[in-house]
Amino acid sequence: MEKLIDRFGREIYYLRISVTDRCNYRCMYCMPKGGINWKPMSEILSYEEITDFVKVAASLGVRKIKLTGGEPLVRKGLHDLIAMIKSVDGIDEVSLTTNGSLLKNFGKKLKESGLDRITVSLDTLRKDKFSIITRLGNLDDVIMGVETLNNLGFRKSKINTVVMKGINDDEILDLVDFAVQVDFDIRFIELMPTDLIDDWKAHFISVEEIKKRIEKKYTLEPSNKKTNGPAVYYKLDNIDIGFITPLSHAFCSVCNRIRLTSDGFILPCLGHPDRVGTKDALRKGDFEKVKELIRYSVEIKPKEHALLNESIHSSMASVGG
Repeated sequence: MEKLIDRFGREIYYLRISVTDRCNYRCMYCMPKGGINWKPMSEILSYEEITDFVKVAASLGVRKIKLTGGEPLVRKGLHDLIAMIKSVDGIDEVSLTTNGSLLKNFGKKLKESGLDRITVSLDTLRKDKFSIITRLGNLDDVIMGVETLNNLGFRKSKINTVVMKGINDDEILDLVDFAVQVDFDIRFIELMPTDLIDDWKAHFISVEEIKKRIEKKYTLEPSNKKTNGPAVYYKLDNIDIGFITPLSHAFCSVCNRIRLTSDGFILPCLGHPDRVGTKDALRKGDFEKVKELIRYSVEIKPKEHALLNESIHSSMASVGG
């Protein structure tokens, strides 16, 4: 089988797919307070078109799929798409990142669809602060979602936490304790610059500082855990704690992914403005052209991101994070 190898020798086998730009939250680092102009559904790839793209990508060596949004569960029938992708030859794993608010409603269908893993975004355990960060969210919904995953027998579940100085950095240990309690791995992520937070540098806290705070209470042992993503993991009791460092220690040298937006653009790198449109070729059924466009996207994939040099995205919801 063909493999996708970029100019710098990195094998690209991981595809993140944004299934929608819509979201039921307005998280302060992801979307403007007033929301964004949603793309018309006529511009959004259908489930059949997404599956066709996955089939082409799988023929080129892609074997891991992550579904994102916006909030992916606001798109109707997501479990149908998961089942469709799971049936594609060459795809070993399909996972999902969600804000968790709708898991209590759709968790059972997700389990039945064959979904392998779920990551829940959770930045605070305090209801008042949760309302501030998400603007529209209810913390109880997410907690119920976490309980639903455990009751359904999902394994290898994770929590993603974006840490922001002066906002939620005082909860680092509380979130670790919660992860241990519910038996979820947890990953702490450095805040990335966008034009959504005034003076983002004032809210930036490095993973090194986060790790130091955890080590005041816990002993972290190196873990051999390895996932599709860039996190470095440490063992703590029954869970693994991961640290993702897009800024303080860029992980570009081991990047293994490309992204597909909900309206059919390939993003070779989240931290660069390059986009390669595939929608026309998909809708014409020209899969050789789609294959050519995927190869081209990998060819132009940059060596490193440019997140510190320019604000790339005004809304992470529009590109899938």
